[in-house]
Amino acid sequence: MNHSVFNELDLTSLLSLSFSASINELHVRLSELGFGDIRPVHGFMFKCMTPNGATGIEIAEYLGITKQAVSKMVDYLEKSGYVMKQAHPTDKRGKIIVLTERGWLVVKAKEEILTEMEQRLIENIGAERLHMLKEDLKKLVYETNEGKLPSMFKPIW
Repeated sequence: MNHSVFNELDLTSLLSLSFSASINELHVRLSELGFGDIRPVHGFMFKCMTPNGATGIEIAEYLGITKQAVSKMVDYLEKSGYVMKQAHPTDKRGKIIVLTERGWLVVKAKEEILTEMEQRLIENIGAERLHMLKEDLKKLVYETNEGKLPSMFKPIW
C-alpha cells in the first residue's frame, strides 16, 4: 500500500476519512442484513430515542435540526417500520416517538457490527493502542467543548 498520500494528510482529514470509512462500512453491513433504508442520521436519532423514546422537539434539539425535518424523518421511519408514535405519558396533547421491534433490531445489529469493527482494530493495532487512541480522542472532544459533551450531535454529511 502506498502510504505517501496519507503522510500528507493533516489530523482533521485523517479523522474525517476514518469516520467516513467507518460509517460507510457500518451502512454496507446493515444493508446486507436487510436495513438498507437506514441512513446515518437515523442512527443519531435512534441514540436520542433510546431507551424510552423522545418527543419531536427533543430530537430536533439533539440533532440541531428543525422540527419539520424531524417530522419528515419520523414519517419515513414510521412507514419503514422502525418507529411509532405513542401518546406522551404526561402531556395529553403530545406524542412520543419510540422504536418498534424492527427499530430495536437495527440498533442491536449496529452494536454488533461496531463491536466487530473495534475487534478488527484491536487485531490490527492492539488493545492498548486502541484504548490510548480512544482516551486521546475523548480528551480532544472534552477540551474542544470545554468539558461538556456537544449539545447536539448534528451529522455533517
